[in-house]
Amino acid sequence: MNFDRDIGRRGTHCMKWDRLEQVTGVSPEDGLAMWVADSDFATAPCVTRALQSRLDHGAFGYGFDDAGLRAGIGWWMDTRHGWAIEPGWIIPTQGLGHAIGMAIDTWTEIGDGVCFFTPVYHEFRQKTERAERVPFEIPMQLVDGRYELDFEAAEDVIDDTVKMLIFCSPQNPSGRVWSAAELNAVAEFCEKHDLILISDEIHADLMYGGRRHIPTDIAAPAFRHRTVTINASSKTFNLPGFRLGYAIIPDDRLRAAYQRRMRMTEYSPATLSVAATIAAYTPEGADWVEAQIAYLEGNRAVFDAGLNAIPGVWSMPLESTYLAWVDFSGTGMEEPEVTARIRDVAKIGVSPGKQFGPGGGTFNRFNLAMPRFMIEDAVARMQRAFADLQ
Repeated sequence: MNFDRDIGRRGTHCMKWDRLEQVTGVSPEDGLAMWVADSDFATAPCVTRALQSRLDHGAFGYGFDDAGLRAGIGWWMDTRHGWAIEPGWIIPTQGLGHAIGMAIDTWTEIGDGVCFFTPVYHEFRQKTERAERVPFEIPMQLVDGRYELDFEAAEDVIDDTVKMLIFCSPQNPSGRVWSAAELNAVAEFCEKHDLILISDEIHADLMYGGRRHIPTDIAAPAFRHRTVTINASSKTFNLPGFRLGYAIIPDDRLRAAYQRRMRMTEYSPATLSVAATIAAYTPEGADWVEAQIAYLEGNRAVFDAGLNAIPGVWSMPLESTYLAWVDFSGTGMEEPEVTARIRDVAKIGVSPGKQFGPGGGTFNRFNLAMPRFMIEDAVARMQRAFADLQ
C-alpha cells in the first residue's frame, strides 16, 4: 500500500492532468492538478488482480453477475455503515452522475424545480439545467467554522414548482458529516413540501477522526417512501473511469419508477466494472481503504498546517472526503487576485469556490488525494504565492 508512489498520470488520457491547462489554465508540465475529484493513488491490489484475471481470460462477452455485484454492495453497506439492505433494492447505474440524471428524469418534468443546499457539488446545478429543470439554491450558514442547514431560508427560496431535493452526505465541498438528527430534519422538510429526496453518499467511506457515516435511510426510516440513496465505489477506490454507480431504493413504488426509466436506456453494467466493484467491496478492499484514510489524515495535517500559516487563509477542518475547502476572505483580496496567485504563481489547478454556488465565492477546493511530496510541494507553492502576507 504505497501511497507515496507517483504513478505517473500525465500522458495517459487522464482528465485531471491532461486537461489541466484547458480547464484551469495551469500547465501540467510544471503545475499541480488539485481540481477534479479523483485520486492519484493506484487502486487496491485486490481490484487490479481481479481485473487482470478477467483480462487473462481474454473473452469479454455479455455478463450477468448481478447477484455478485448486489452481494458485494450489500456486504459493504452492512459491514461499513451498519445498513442492512435487500439485494433487490439496488439498481446499477453508469456512475453517480448518471444516477442523478436518471433521478431528475424519473421524478421531475421540464420546468420543474430541483433544490439543494449550497455551496455544493456543481453537477447538481448543471445536471438540473441540462435537463431543462430550474435550480433552487439554498445557502447554508457558516457557524463557528461549520456549515449549518437553514430551513427558514429554504422556506423563502423554494416554491411549489420544486419537486426534488438533492442532498450531499457527506458534504462536498466542505467535508461536513451530518448527524442523524440533521438528516431526519432534511427528510422532514422533504415530507412537508412533497419532495423526492436524493441522498448522494459517494464520499461516505472516507471519514476522519473516528467519525461514522449515517445513511439517510437509517437516520430517517419513516421517509423511505420518498428517499433514494445513490453511491459508487469510484471515490473510495479511484475507479471513476469504470462508470459504475448504483441507486439503493427500499420503496417498491419509487424503485419501479426508476427501474422503468433505466430499462428504457437499455443500460447494464460493463463486465470489467462489475469485476472491479465486486473485488473492491471485500475485507481486503476494506483494509486498503483504512490504510488510505490514515495516509489522507497525514496529507490533511500537512496541508492545513501549511495553509493556515498564511495570514488570512483558512482551511476548513475536514470531517470526510479528500477535498480541502479553503477560505481566502481573510486576505482582503478580491477573487480575481486570489485566483491569479494560485494559477499563475503557485501554478496549482484548483476548483474555484464560485462554481459550487452561493456561499462559495471566497473559497477554493483543493484535492488532497495525492502522494505526500506533492502536498508538501503545494504548501510551499502557496506560501510563496502569498509570501507578501507573511
